[in-house]
Amino acid sequence: MDTKELLKKVRKIEIKTKRLSNHIFGGEYHSTFKGRGMTFSEVRQYQYGDDIRAIDWNVTARYNEPYIKVFEEERELTMMLMVDVSGSEFFGTATQFKKDTATEIAATLAFSAIQNNDKVGLILFSSEVELFIPPKKGKSHVLRIIRELIEFQPKSKQTNIDEVLKFLSGIMKKKAIVFMLSDFMDDSYERTLKIAGRKHDITGIKVYDKHDEEIPNLGVVPMLDSETGSVSLINTSSKSVRTQYKANALRLNDYFTTSFKKSGSGTINTRVDESYVKKLLSYFKSK
Repeated sequence: MDTKELLKKVRKIEIKTKRLSNHIFGGEYHSTFKGRGMTFSEVRQYQYGDDIRAIDWNVTARYNEPYIKVFEEERELTMMLMVDVSGSEFFGTATQFKKDTATEIAATLAFSAIQNNDKVGLILFSSEVELFIPPKKGKSHVLRIIRELIEFQPKSKQTNIDEVLKFLSGIMKKKAIVFMLSDFMDDSYERTLKIAGRKHDITGIKVYDKHDEEIPNLGVVPMLDSETGSVSLINTSSKSVRTQYKANALRLNDYFTTSFKKSGSGTINTRVDESYVKKLLSYFKSK
């Protein structure tokens, strides 16, 4: 992708997602993810009506007149976006690829965070950690994140959620608001998620296509496994084949839901042809 085309795509996503974060998610994000509590701000002279419990007795004794401690909410938080860039994300039979929807959601969340003066970081992962951008503030930083989401070319096409959760626990020493965006076609991360969930506020956002769950009857068709690169001839007219395909999708979805619930983490399911705006708003209001 040349620079001009990339900038055009970045700008298009910025316009759409910034509007959403400004007019829809800003207030919801602020009220859902509160700061760490109250932190000391300054000392000032006592005024009539001030709470006497806030008097700073050391300063009062020094100046021989009452002074009080002023506290303010420690609002600043850190958001980490963990985005799956494995081969299965480059799949979509409706309006767009799963990767495109995940990019829009990640951008919306990032703009909501910087609107509240929070830091935002990014982890792109497949079967390994492909890219880590440390948390920072500012619009230019978010635009860099969007550029990477659009144009990054992963080395691996497979998925290993366990590996990226271990990386998160090792790299982020302080509590963070974590959004993991993936189709969650993996089933080996429950234990690591529990460990990460003790420290961080984690939400799994499952972005999927309707044909991830079931395949139509199209007769014998070649099907590409986007994570292994293998092509197989599948008889989709066979009821048992379609039933088995659906059962595996249900098993993975159940693993996703159960694992996140056991770890105390939240979940959002959004299909690429659905409105993720409604799903995010509903989730924020329920937290």
